Amino acid sequence: MCGRYAISLDPARLAAEFDAVEGAEGAVGPDHNVTPTRLIPIIVERFPAGADSEDRRPAPVRSVRAVRWGLVPPWAPDLTSGPPMINARAETITEKPAYRQAVRRRRCLVPATGWYEWQPNESGKQPFLSVRRDGRPLAMAAVFSTWWPKDQPKETAAPVVSCAVVTTGAQGEFARVHHRMPLVLGREHWEEWLDPGTEEVRHLLDDPAVVPLDELTMYPVSKEVNNMRNNGPHLVEPVELEDSAPPSPAPTLFEA
Repeated sequence: MCGRYAISLDPARLAAEFDAVEGAEGAVGPDHNVTPTRLIPIIVERFPAGADSEDRRPAPVRSVRAVRWGLVPPWAPDLTSGPPMINARAETITEKPAYRQAVRRRRCLVPATGWYEWQPNESGKQPFLSVRRDGRPLAMAAVFSTWWPKDQPKETAAPVVSCAVVTTGAQGEFARVHHRMPLVLGREHWEEWLDPGTEEVRHLLDDPAVVPLDELTMYPVSKEVNNMRNNGPHLVEPVELEDSAPPSPAPTLFEA
């Protein structure tokens, strides 16, 4: 976890939902079966360019940006030198070399309609989608990094910005399907997580209460999700389990 998720809103709608400026410039759109290494929208706050003095520094600007899912550390020789680093464990993120600087200085949110997890059964694996009960997009804590091509001068090279979703131990009903889940942050924690002037966020990583479990629910969805080539809004619709157990009621999702 988290290895697949869905996002039903385009960047303009996400900007409105997260009080941000749309800066993705048409690079991404709704995607109901997001897989690693794709471009995805993130919510990020950065100080305006040239704002170096803390005494005179203006307020950070919150924006929607498009980045690669699968963090590439700055020292990586190339983009394919290892498996995609799509997740970072909350328990060790401040210690791992690939993430410890990012969690101090480069934090972001990955907006999602919901994330997929799979539960083995007699006929294979049954996917479930975890969403907010009110249908609004949820915010997965994440970190990002900038990688520069090693064979080109920075003056002419195009950097690759990439991210990893922070995961934590699964809680409540979500632990029935998988032992891990994304670190979903309630709205009251967004500002602190995104603030580029705040370096210490260990309390948000350690406190299970930051995940608004009472605002989340989970239901079974079509096994079409299992094939990464399948896509479309029907993938986030609830289905009945093969054992005829009734699915959890699904909220009306915000669509683009």
